[in-house]
Amino acid sequence: MKNAARYGVFTVIALAVVCFSAPVRSTSAQRRNTASVIRPTPPAPVINDSTRLAELAERRARVARAIGPKGILILFSAEPRVYTNDVDYPYRQENNFYYLTNLKQKDATLVLMPGNAKTPEVLFLPRRSAMAEGRNGRMYGPEEARQISGIKEIWDAEVNVFRPSDAGRQFEAFLKAIRARQPYRPQPEKIFLSTSPTAPAEGYAGLFEAATKNEAQLFLLGSFSSDNESREYRQEQKLFQDFTKSPDGFTLKNAWPIFIEMRLRKSAIELQLMQHAIDISIEAHERAQAFAEEAKWEYEVDAEVAHTFKLRNADNWAYPDIVGCGPNATTLHYQESQAPVTPGALLLMDVGAEYGHYAADVTRTFPVNGKFSKEQAEIYQIVYDAQEAAAKATRPGATLGQIHAAALAVIKDGLLRLRLITDLNSMQYRVWFMHGTSHWLGMNAHDVGGGATLAPGMVFTNEPGIYLRPDALDNLPKDEASEKFIAAVRPAFEKYKGIGVRIEDDMLVTADGCEWLTAALPRRIADIEAFIAKARAQQ
Repeated sequence: MKNAARYGVFTVIALAVVCFSAPVRSTSAQRRNTASVIRPTPPAPVINDSTRLAELAERRARVARAIGPKGILILFSAEPRVYTNDVDYPYRQENNFYYLTNLKQKDATLVLMPGNAKTPEVLFLPRRSAMAEGRNGRMYGPEEARQISGIKEIWDAEVNVFRPSDAGRQFEAFLKAIRARQPYRPQPEKIFLSTSPTAPAEGYAGLFEAATKNEAQLFLLGSFSSDNESREYRQEQKLFQDFTKSPDGFTLKNAWPIFIEMRLRKSAIELQLMQHAIDISIEAHERAQAFAEEAKWEYEVDAEVAHTFKLRNADNWAYPDIVGCGPNATTLHYQESQAPVTPGALLLMDVGAEYGHYAADVTRTFPVNGKFSKEQAEIYQIVYDAQEAAAKATRPGATLGQIHAAALAVIKDGLLRLRLITDLNSMQYRVWFMHGTSHWLGMNAHDVGGGATLAPGMVFTNEPGIYLRPDALDNLPKDEASEKFIAAVRPAFEKYKGIGVRIEDDMLVTADGCEWLTAALPRRIADIEAFIAKARAQQ
């Protein structure tokens, strides 16, 4: 009995020790009563239809003013892209066509004729087909296309909906008539919608008079100076080549400068859509950071991103996800996501959603185990400071080149301090930082804009980085200068080898500087570590 009593006391003590010393994970009840540290995506923006239609009409009016009364613009919808054999990629509308119409219909064509007071804009739309809809989904009817785009003159494109890249017999007849300087209007049964369905073909006199004097202008997306097939604008290229051989009084003009100028400065509607894409991306980043410690493979972390994008109804990713652990973080566009997730390593995630045809582009680099090592933190802090310098250089009138210079100065100072370069005035830094700090952001992740100066309403990325590829020194030229450089930086390189850090945020230019559209996603070392600790405690 004495031994039994002792055994019972021992058992109680042992159980108490286990209960009080074992790590405690939060229960579902506790999680329900604790606000999640992971920021859920706010509701999608609700945009007033009349406001949206007014903006589309103003966009088309701005293009019309830029074209002028002697010009005509032709925009084709995007061609389907083949994935393999008879399987296409998910359809995505051509950006500028969508910018003027908000229509996602393939085999459609938009024509603007500013000098034609009777028919200044025409949409050629495929006729709905029960067979096509049964296979590929619902098509727009004319009234729905009008409600979405605001365009009131809609003609039957007469396309074969089962034949890719068919501009349609009706459009071809229209184009043939224009080149022959013959007014054109389809038969009444081929006019889906019109403010004057029985009106005669009128309003072309100014355009035809200009063509008679070789003063008419045809605006297309691209100038196509090369015979190489365009990756995205094959229909435009074919039409360009046809008019080059036989101009018929038209001078070919590149419409891109018009759209670049317009798309650079975002409207309130565009900023709402972009912010939602960014908010979805922030939640995806946070979910991935919280989960990463449990993952064995990079693709498992990437799955958190894919789940969040679908969960929040993103159109798609804005670019293929980059999820690289350890040395894979030193590859700029690493997309395989097939390597192990290693405790103690950094994980670089460059992932951005697309929503409403607008892109987010966001990168964070964080420690898998939740704590930066001394060496990781030293590299990370340089990149963070470079980002801060870039933000301080942002103001109306500045250029992306000047922003890059501000970030680069900090990067070079940091690399010199860590003895990874020996000369501030040389190109040595490019071994570790080989890309620009910024690019424009909008309907594309790398959007239009070129060398424009900054103005309120423009959005760009702020993304410096340092990448210490394990084989970087091995791949330098075999010359005296390189050998000298290698000998000088080798000790520091061995200390930091395999570390890759990029931090990327989306910046809105304001009247007096900039706004961080991605500010809700932790960026400072202390904030990242605190977030990961709290998020994982709530898992």
